[in-house]
Amino acid sequence: MLYSRKGCHLCEIVKESLNKLSRRGGFNWLEVDVDSDEQLRHQFNDEVPVVFIDGRKAFKYRMDERDFLRRISS
Repeated sequence: MLYSRKGCHLCEIVKESLNKLSRRGGFNWLEVDVDSDEQLRHQFNDEVPVVFIDGRKAFKYRMDERDFLRRISS
């Protein structure tokens, strides 16, 4: 799951990586706009983008593609 917001250039970079990796890796991912919910905005306001894998925070601000693939294959 990717927590992001509109207008965030780091979010766009992570989304591009997730799109590319999902085409190759056959997994699905979900994006949630933190500004769509007051609680999410408060929780993640200064941390986007944030990537969660299996309910656990895995990456904040930037995502290493190799590390991401390693983590989802574990």
